[in-house]
Amino acid sequence: MVLIEPHHTDEQEEATKATQSSKTTSDSTAAAASTDVNDGDAASDGFETASERDVSDNEEDDHAHDQQPPEQKGPDSYQDALNDEELKEKALAQANDAKMEGNKLFGNGQYEEALLQYEIALQVTAEIPSSVEIRSICYSNRAVCFLKLGKYEETIKECTKALELNPSYIKALVRRGEAHEKLEHFEEAIADMKKILELDPSNDQARKSIRRLEPLAAEKREKMKEEMIGKLKELGNSVLGRFGMSTDNFKAVKDPNTGSYSISFQR
Repeated sequence: MVLIEPHHTDEQEEATKATQSSKTTSDSTAAAASTDVNDGDAASDGFETASERDVSDNEEDDHAHDQQPPEQKGPDSYQDALNDEELKEKALAQANDAKMEGNKLFGNGQYEEALLQYEIALQVTAEIPSSVEIRSICYSNRAVCFLKLGKYEETIKECTKALELNPSYIKALVRRGEAHEKLEHFEEAIADMKKILELDPSNDQARKSIRRLEPLAAEKREKMKEEMIGKLKELGNSVLGRFGMSTDNFKAVKDPNTGSYSISFQR
């Protein structure tokens, strides 16, 4: 039996080749597509899309915020208060030492040097509200130094500062009254003595001072009136002289009951 091989025409062979080529191309395309998908997954793992980046940025901000160290706080307020109190105590101790040194110098008659020590005490306690007592004492002590030095105006100023801090400070009132008396400010001295009696009604020294000062104050008032009348006469003569008159044509008569004066015209 003779086998006869099928005869393929050229057209059939070309068709077969085309089919195989198409299959090969399809397989390659599928493989490439598979590779693209895998590559796409890898790209997705390695790079972020815009939306992913936005979310990631926010998350990173939140994470960074969460990871920020806690805000550094200042020293504990209680510790601050404790430190402030320690500083105040040191300043008060220094002021007290300066005051004591000033007292020693004053006792030795070194008034200028004592003034400096009292000033140091005042400076170191300038910003301490609780230092009212020692500051008023130092002002009063400075006042008595000035009193000893004969600087009465300065004495009055320092006493006034002491009394601004402590209005019931009797020693400051006494020293200011003495300075006023030295300057012949009798009315002001009496006012200080009366204030002392208000604070201490049993203060006999203040009462005696008032009795002694009142006649001096009255005498000074009379002198001041006479001086005022003399000045008025000079002024009156300068005006009345233009009309051929003088103040001699006018007589001032004092009323003994009221102490006031009445003016009468005389030719």
